[in-house]
Amino acid sequence: MKFRTIAASLALAVCLLPSARATPTVAPGAVIASGVVPDEAARAAILSRLREVFGAANIVDRLEVGGVVPPPNWADYMSKLLTDNLKEVHKGQMQVTGTRVALKGTVANEALRQQVVSKIALALNPTYTVDNALVVAGPAAQEVLDRTLSNRIVEFESGSATLTPKGVVILDEMVAAMKQIGMPKVQIIGHTDSSGNRQANVSLSLARANSVRDYLISKGIPAESLTAMGSGPDHPVTSNATAEGRARNRRIEFRQTG
Repeated sequence: MKFRTIAASLALAVCLLPSARATPTVAPGAVIASGVVPDEAARAAILSRLREVFGAANIVDRLEVGGVVPPPNWADYMSKLLTDNLKEVHKGQMQVTGTRVALKGTVANEALRQQVVSKIALALNPTYTVDNALVVAGPAAQEVLDRTLSNRIVEFESGSATLTPKGVVILDEMVAAMKQIGMPKVQIIGHTDSSGNRQANVSLSLARANSVRDYLISKGIPAESLTAMGSGPDHPVTSNATAEGRARNRRIEFRQTG
């Protein structure tokens, strides 16, 4: 998931520090909140907002209570600070110390970089400062996906949604590529040739797209990042008049959606 793991470490304020990898006690993609908050109400407010944004099942609570004096209305501002846009940050880190907010990580494009920081700034009052260290990811995600597929065909057993060993090899490469670029949202589109009944082909193309989706999920790609669609024979890349053309039209497409 984007902004995969957050660890919140609080001294006089909140720090949201990402953990790049899972530990034996923390599942991949977990959002870890740890540190010290001023009181139980602040702890409850922060956890409630984290659960709302990232999903209750993804939150690991390591917050401690007491021993700090926060700025005025601190808990309210911390809740407002945790915006949905944080899910668009890859390998992110957000640290709040007093009235200083430091944010770093990668985002898909410049417009999104500005949008994330702007939304955070608007949630705070003028006494807070935001240090924006977000960077735009190098190659566009779609470019990486296309380059990884490299005009190859993800193969299935004839007339079925069962992947062949060659198909699995390509998908293993795709898993590595998706993890490298921060696991963007991707639509998996199945295509067939025009032979046979159209509705049967649409059903087969969807079954194959779902097979690919299931395989990627089994290798650690978050389920919420992947959708599947079956286009059947409706979008050929070449003529179906030859065996070679039909083979090229039976394909899986990976399309970045977010």
